[in-house]
Amino acid sequence: MGFAWLAVRSGLAARPAELGWGALAGGGMLAGISFTMALFITGLAFQGALLDAAKVGILGASVRSAAGGLAVLTWLARGGRNRLAGTDCR
Repeated sequence: MGFAWLAVRSGLAARPAELGWGALAGGGMLAGISFTMALFITGLAFQGALLDAAKVGILGASVRSAAGGLAVLTWLARGGRNRLAGTDCR
Protein backbone atom coordinates (compact mmCIF):
# COMPACT_ATOMS: atom_id res chain seq x y z
CA MET A 1 0.00 0.00 0.00
CA GLY A 2 2.78 2.38 0.85
CA PHE A 3 4.48 2.05 -2.51
CA ALA A 4 1.17 2.28 -4.36
CA TRP A 5 0.33 5.49 -2.50
CA LEU A 6 3.82 6.85 -3.17
CA ALA A 7 3.58 6.03 -6.89
CA VAL A 8 0.19 7.76 -7.18
CA ARG A 9 1.34 10.71 -5.10
CA SER A 10 4.53 11.21 -7.15
CA GLY A 11 2.67 10.91 -10.46
CA LEU A 12 4.34 7.66 -11.56
CA ALA A 13 1.00 5.85 -11.48
CA ALA A 14 -2.66 6.74 -11.71
CA ARG A 15 -5.34 5.16 -9.54
CA PRO A 16 -8.72 4.77 -11.25
CA ALA A 17 -11.35 6.95 -9.59
CA GLU A 18 -13.66 3.98 -9.00
CA LEU A 19 -10.91 2.07 -7.13
CA GLY A 20 -10.67 3.18 -3.52
CA TRP A 21 -7.69 2.65 -1.25
CA GLY A 22 -9.67 0.18 0.84
CA ALA A 23 -10.43 -2.00 -2.16
CA LEU A 24 -6.78 -1.81 -3.14
CA ALA A 25 -5.77 -2.95 0.34
CA GLY A 26 -8.28 -5.83 0.32
CA GLY A 27 -7.14 -6.96 -3.10
CA GLY A 28 -3.53 -6.78 -1.97
CA MET A 29 -4.34 -9.02 0.98
CA LEU A 30 -6.04 -11.52 -1.29
CA ALA A 31 -2.93 -11.56 -3.47
CA GLY A 32 -1.06 -13.07 -0.51
CA ILE A 33 -2.99 -16.30 -0.98
CA SER A 34 -0.78 -17.46 -3.86
CA PHE A 35 1.10 -20.12 -1.97
CA THR A 36 1.87 -22.52 -4.83
CA MET A 37 5.19 -20.86 -5.68
CA ALA A 38 6.13 -20.74 -2.00
CA LEU A 39 5.42 -24.46 -1.70
CA PHE A 40 7.48 -25.17 -4.83
CA ILE A 41 10.50 -23.22 -3.57
CA THR A 42 10.15 -24.73 -0.09
CA GLY A 43 10.15 -28.22 -1.62
CA LEU A 44 13.44 -27.42 -3.32
CA ALA A 45 15.04 -25.83 -0.28
CA PHE A 46 14.06 -28.03 2.68
CA GLN A 47 13.66 -31.67 3.62
CA GLY A 48 12.06 -33.65 6.42
CA ALA A 49 10.79 -31.79 9.47
CA LEU A 50 11.82 -28.38 8.13
CA LEU A 51 9.76 -28.99 4.99
CA ASP A 52 6.72 -29.94 7.06
CA ALA A 53 7.10 -26.89 9.30
CA ALA A 54 7.47 -24.61 6.28
CA LYS A 55 4.32 -26.06 4.68
CA VAL A 56 2.32 -25.44 7.85
CA GLY A 57 3.63 -21.87 7.99
CA ILE A 58 2.78 -21.24 4.33
CA LEU A 59 -0.72 -22.65 4.78
CA GLY A 60 -1.26 -20.55 7.90
CA ALA A 61 -0.10 -17.37 6.16
CA SER A 62 -2.35 -18.09 3.17
CA VAL A 63 -5.39 -18.65 5.39
CA ARG A 64 -4.65 -15.45 7.30
CA SER A 65 -4.25 -13.50 4.07
CA ALA A 66 -7.52 -14.86 2.69
CA ALA A 67 -9.40 -14.09 5.91
CA GLY A 68 -7.97 -10.57 6.12
CA GLY A 69 -8.72 -9.74 2.49
CA LEU A 70 -12.22 -11.16 2.72
CA ALA A 71 -12.88 -9.24 5.93
CA VAL A 72 -11.72 -5.92 4.46
CA LEU A 73 -13.67 -6.32 1.23
CA THR A 74 -16.80 -7.50 3.05
CA TRP A 75 -16.60 -4.52 5.41
CA LEU A 76 -16.22 -2.14 2.47
CA ALA A 77 -19.09 -3.76 0.55
CA ARG A 78 -21.38 -3.30 3.56
CA GLY A 79 -20.69 0.41 3.74
CA GLY A 80 -17.32 0.65 5.42
CA ARG A 81 -15.66 3.98 6.11
CA ASN A 82 -14.42 4.73 2.58
CA ARG A 83 -16.64 2.32 0.63
CA LEU A 84 -15.26 0.67 -2.50
CA ALA A 85 -14.77 3.92 -4.40
CA GLY A 86 -13.53 5.69 -1.30
CA THR A 87 -12.21 9.17 -0.87
CA ASP A 88 -9.25 10.47 -2.79
CA CYS A 89 -6.66 10.40 0.08
CA ARG A 90 -3.96 12.22 -1.89
